Amino acid sequence: MAWTNIEMADEIILFFKPYSSVNLGIGMPTAIAERIPHELNIMIHSENGVLGVSGRPKKDSASPTLINAGKETIAIKKGASYFDSSMSFGMIRGGHIDYCVLGGMEVDVSRNLANWMVPGKKVTGMGGAMDLVNGSKQVIIMMNHFSKDGVSKLLPQCLLPFTGLDVVDIVVTELGVFKPTGTKFEIIKLAHGVAVEDLKMDKTILN
Repeated sequence: MAWTNIEMADEIILFFKPYSSVNLGIGMPTAIAERIPHELNIMIHSENGVLGVSGRPKKDSASPTLINAGKETIAIKKGASYFDSSMSFGMIRGGHIDYCVLGGMEVDVSRNLANWMVPGKKVTGMGGAMDLVNGSKQVIIMMNHFSKDGVSKLLPQCLLPFTGLDVVDIVVTELGVFKPTGTKFEIIKLAHGVAVEDLKMDKTILN
């Protein structure tokens, strides 16, 4: 009924155009790196200073110094390059990243994103998210549809502190693909067997 993380990753990859640059956030989005077809020739960017990530390394080729922004060991593809943080964020802020895929805590109809803190709980920092949502040409959010309390995280208005305003293009959850339009969420696709009622969303914000 609901998509797995791998199936969610495959749905997101359908949005990528060949020869694009893609930044993947920590957590769920990292699954995408291992699913991208070779023929798309995607260059994965990591804000700690790598362009050309190609998923996880094999056990005999892993290097403790070759990591992504989430400190996970990575493999690289032919043509990869390395650079410092200032160059990396210059690429992001300069509009040279075609897609970024980030996790999310809340997204609202106005295309706003909250994904970095819950008031009163431990704060690990914004990381590069604020730069990515404003500098990338297209922002895709990959997240669970419901909070731990069973409440939809697609809302009329975000309740948590914002990461970015008017920045989200597409949201992919285990239940479907959604596009915030400014006033509603357009349902692009639902997972097999999922009905609108299963979304547990305010019907006034669905289209």
